[in-house]
Amino acid sequence: MNTTLLILSSLLVFILSIVLLQPLSKWSKLKEAEVADLLVTNAFIYTSDPSLPFASSIAIKNGRFLGVGNYSSLQGFEGSTTEKLNLEGKIVVPGFIDSHLHLLYGGLQMTQVELHGVSTKQEFVMKIEAAVKSKKEGVWVLGGGWNNDLWGGELPIANWIDDISPQNPVWLSRMDGHMGLANSLAIKMAGITRETKDPPGGTLIRTADGEPTGLLIDAARQLILPNIPEPTIDERREALLKASYYALTKGVTTVVDMGRYVPGSSSELPWQDFTDVYNWANASGNMMIRVCLFFPLDTWSRVSDLVQKSGRMVSKWLYLGGVKAFLDGSLGSNSALFYEPYADDPGSSGFQVMDLDDLLNMTALSDKSGLQVAIHAIGDKANDLILDVYDSVASENGERDRRFRIEHAQHLAPGSAARFGKQEVVASVQPVHLLDDAISVERKLGKQRAEHGSYLFRSLLTSHSLLAFGSDWPVADIDPLNNIRTAVKRVPPMWERSWIPSESLSLNDALDAHTISAARACFLDKEIGSISPGKRADFVVLSTNSWEKFIAEAFTSVKATYVGGIQAYSSKNVV
Repeated sequence: MNTTLLILSSLLVFILSIVLLQPLSKWSKLKEAEVADLLVTNAFIYTSDPSLPFASSIAIKNGRFLGVGNYSSLQGFEGSTTEKLNLEGKIVVPGFIDSHLHLLYGGLQMTQVELHGVSTKQEFVMKIEAAVKSKKEGVWVLGGGWNNDLWGGELPIANWIDDISPQNPVWLSRMDGHMGLANSLAIKMAGITRETKDPPGGTLIRTADGEPTGLLIDAARQLILPNIPEPTIDERREALLKASYYALTKGVTTVVDMGRYVPGSSSELPWQDFTDVYNWANASGNMMIRVCLFFPLDTWSRVSDLVQKSGRMVSKWLYLGGVKAFLDGSLGSNSALFYEPYADDPGSSGFQVMDLDDLLNMTALSDKSGLQVAIHAIGDKANDLILDVYDSVASENGERDRRFRIEHAQHLAPGSAARFGKQEVVASVQPVHLLDDAISVERKLGKQRAEHGSYLFRSLLTSHSLLAFGSDWPVADIDPLNNIRTAVKRVPPMWERSWIPSESLSLNDALDAHTISAARACFLDKEIGSISPGKRADFVVLSTNSWEKFIAEAFTSVKATYVGGIQAYSSKNVV
């Protein structure tokens, strides 16, 4: 009997050890796992998460947000190994997402002649002359960013710079990337003469007697570009590193890279960059920011095969976005496609750079394979044609969450903004462009068209369109704070009033367009875009501690940028 009781007692103790001690062991491990690596306190945090728009503290563990709230609610995450950061009231926002740029182009241009902001012919010529003096004979002089509207609208021509560059070919891209200036040596090397015909989707600007001026628009640029030596692998890798760090200084933690493909260039360039640069950086630990890549539409089957093989998420740094095409050019080059002629060029209403049937067929095939499609459109007619294409493809391929994108959507016909919302098309826009266009758009389109169809941010948002902000760098600077300020105030340089103030956004809406909405626009909203538990801990510390002064202070700046909970950039002291 005693033996039986002893056995039963031992069995009871064993069962209790399983029931009581095992859960205790699991509880201890759980508590250990919930100790934060970093605890940010005493901050003014805008989360871009409607379930908790504002907070004062965040806890971070293993590169992701562990908790968001006030300090007392997060104290349980604090342990002996937790680093604490008291921000003394500074504003914190999610890491900015630039929804449209050309990352390697921007990095490469950082080593070329910088012509952004040049406001006189004399300054233009002086910059080229200085660059030529630094080059050996025969070496190409490359640069970009010029905007003829800043010196009154006169377009530059080859003879401006021929005398100072007799032994060096020169190619200088306009700020929009759709027009470039070649000197006479570069024109000769390309075999361009007065007999050279305009290619489909492009134009050579000529003098009154038919001689080429050196200016080439859109697809015509392909007459020059093959003669320019391709940057080496090392130069492109260095461009990625330079561009990525520059993005971090502006608070940008994720970019949507539309690549080095523009009308007139080879569709192989983005694939070369994917192989030579991005895969290298991803494998070697050299990625600094998250990059979502888009490839040329005519390579859609290769993109589809790649997605099938690796998935959209190559790594925590590298994502496969989809495919991109162009339908028209730019306003500044008079190549954006409008219903009505340009006021300053009554013989032209712009032109298509791609056959519409080809665009429709490849869009349908891309969509059927599950890829996201993004198409460039500036003019009102180009935007409507793409909306028609998207509507046709959606009807043919059936209902799904496809998030078609229109890149730029700058000028819209009456009723078109409502179509964006109805068709659930993403409006990927760049507010900072209106600062330049406001100078010239009335001259190009006339007052009525300019003021009723340009940069309709509020109308697009009211139509329930998904509005995503980007910079189009190097067309414009990477600067989310300036983008946000522009979308809210809409005051061009030297103006005392807003341009079309009815289309201004609230600060919250503008912030969302550079964060959570930008993440949704490229299917990354489950990973990034808001300061929410479980998402990657990308966030930015700003210099101001006043929400009211956020927009009023012209000099609000980025104090620090964190990627995955780790400080990737700091302007000296964060606090």
